[in-house]
Amino acid sequence: MVCAIALCLTLPGCGSKGTYTAVDGSEGPLVIYPDYKDVTIPANIAPLNFHYAMRGVDKATTTFSFDGTSVTVKGVEVEWSLRKWKSFIRQAAGKTVSVEAQATVDGKTVSDSWSIYVSPDSIDGYLTYRLIEPSYQMFNEVSIMERCIEDFSETVICDYRRTDNSCMNCHIHGQQRGDLSMYYIRGPKGGAILNRDGKLRKLNLNAPGMLSGTVYGEIHPSGRFGVFSTNIILPSFHTVAGNRMEVYDSGSDLTVADFDNNRMINLPHTARTDRFETFPCFSAKGDCVFYCVADTQPLPKDITKVRYDIVRASFDSTTGYIGTDIDTVWSGTAHNGSACHPKASPSGRWLMFTVADYGTFPLYHTESTLHVIDLENGQDHALDAIKGDKSDTYHSWSSDGKWFVFASKRGDGQYGKPYFCHIDADGNTTKPFVLPQKSSRFYNYSLKSFNVPDLGNSSTGMTARDARIMYRLPSEKFD
Repeated sequence: MVCAIALCLTLPGCGSKGTYTAVDGSEGPLVIYPDYKDVTIPANIAPLNFHYAMRGVDKATTTFSFDGTSVTVKGVEVEWSLRKWKSFIRQAAGKTVSVEAQATVDGKTVSDSWSIYVSPDSIDGYLTYRLIEPSYQMFNEVSIMERCIEDFSETVICDYRRTDNSCMNCHIHGQQRGDLSMYYIRGPKGGAILNRDGKLRKLNLNAPGMLSGTVYGEIHPSGRFGVFSTNIILPSFHTVAGNRMEVYDSGSDLTVADFDNNRMINLPHTARTDRFETFPCFSAKGDCVFYCVADTQPLPKDITKVRYDIVRASFDSTTGYIGTDIDTVWSGTAHNGSACHPKASPSGRWLMFTVADYGTFPLYHTESTLHVIDLENGQDHALDAIKGDKSDTYHSWSSDGKWFVFASKRGDGQYGKPYFCHIDADGNTTKPFVLPQKSSRFYNYSLKSFNVPDLGNSSTGMTARDARIMYRLPSEKFD
């Protein structure tokens, strides 16, 4: 049972001082955090800095080697210089690096070993995300950031300090392009900030007859159109122990924005009152739209009965119209689950999405799991090998379709962090690894969640100064 309420509640959190056994650290004689044991990484990733995370650890020596080349790092904190790491990892591309470790724990010498495979497949160099406290309805002090994942440089794209403490969210890339991207500033002076070929526009993506302004969506490969949901979103708290919060739609439709002609294209078959339509995305070629749909239910009373399918319809890239012939790609009823956040791979082969037991907001569902559908044969499978002990959500593909990133609350259950995986031609995935940070203890002390990580093959070029300028401008109206 859930109860709709209107409260502001922030979850507290703090990092532990000293050494400790990390809740999501590695296994083995020597526990390291973050867990970078036996992972596959791209050759252009930032240094995998970690520390030995056990009580009583004193001295440590760690040696990385391949083909007669070796580097030894002394100390409990294993933190590389960027120059030395880049030189080492570049030479190791396509090879397995052996790691030999020895540490003194409670006066005893303990040894351990593991490997790191350096894939020749590089990953897109930029990651955008929203930094937000893991709260229920407190959305102030929010920032949208861009991180170069080849080093540790970070740029503020939009910041609450420059937008009258407005909420901001839903940052997306079209075709993983930095110069085809968008995010929202909410509030009275807000709008959708569209970056198309480096030109910024502030848009009011709303029109008479729509439930709301646009919420979730994606930009067409041509850059002319965007497909979006319009949602009336309500939060509720569970009254049952062990469950926290639900966020659900009391209404949701689809719409298409024509950026060239400043018009919204609203179609009756994607705005049915007896159905919830949400989370649209384009196929790799832009010739069809995938989205989630469920039968309406009395909410919040029957939230556990809400199960979303994934459906597909054609898309006309000359008119912006979504076709009326709609086929089911994945059935929530048949799989006894509910789908959200479908994302098509750039190759056109895969459709990745999140499955929870019910509903449309899996952020607080510990059972939520990533799935992929092979669009060539319609077969789907859960990515159980990468499932964490808490929610896994908000995935994004790399531009070559060989890597993806997702947000996971594994371990502490409070703070979402970006994890990366390699995926091969058969849909097999490697062990996830968390976004590297300059300090190996960064995640122990960080009090922000990395929300909706999204990969880009180039920088958006947008800064907080641009956001401040755009915030002060009026929005272009759409009819």
